[in-house]
Amino acid sequence: MTAASMTTASVTSSAAAVAANKQLAIRFLELVAAHDIDALCALVTPTWTMTGGPPGLPAGPEGIRILFGTFGKIEQEWAAQDVIAEGDRVVVRAVNTCDQETFLGVPSNGRTQVFTATFVHRIAGTPDRPLIDQTWRNADDLGRLLQLGAKIVA
Repeated sequence: MTAASMTTASVTSSAAAVAANKQLAIRFLELVAAHDIDALCALVTPTWTMTGGPPGLPAGPEGIRILFGTFGKIEQEWAAQDVIAEGDRVVVRAVNTCDQETFLGVPSNGRTQVFTATFVHRIAGTPDRPLIDQTWRNADDLGRLLQLGAKIVA
């Protein structure tokens, strides 16, 4: 194998890995919207952690299960606006449209909430079986609360 063909092979492999990582991040949001907890658990490592969600989530699939236990009744749809990946990181900027009975203790009174969120995932695992090892979530939770009628009191 020549140096040029090795470089091409590594670039192709890297491009394939980045594409697989992007698909994994999109699949994660699809499964969140579908409330498919078992399939989500299959996408994360045993040591998966989330920053920017409820405090004190345990690692791994148990954290996913507890996270979904905090949602209550919810119907939601995620629409990815941007997906950017490099190395073992994937960033997804998305819009969520949801109907949830309450959010952070504020009742929805039937109001649909629309908010943006950005997720950064660190991907681990093997090239043929990538898994999400860490998720950082940054969402417009304040905007969502204001949509539900919450007031800021000075």
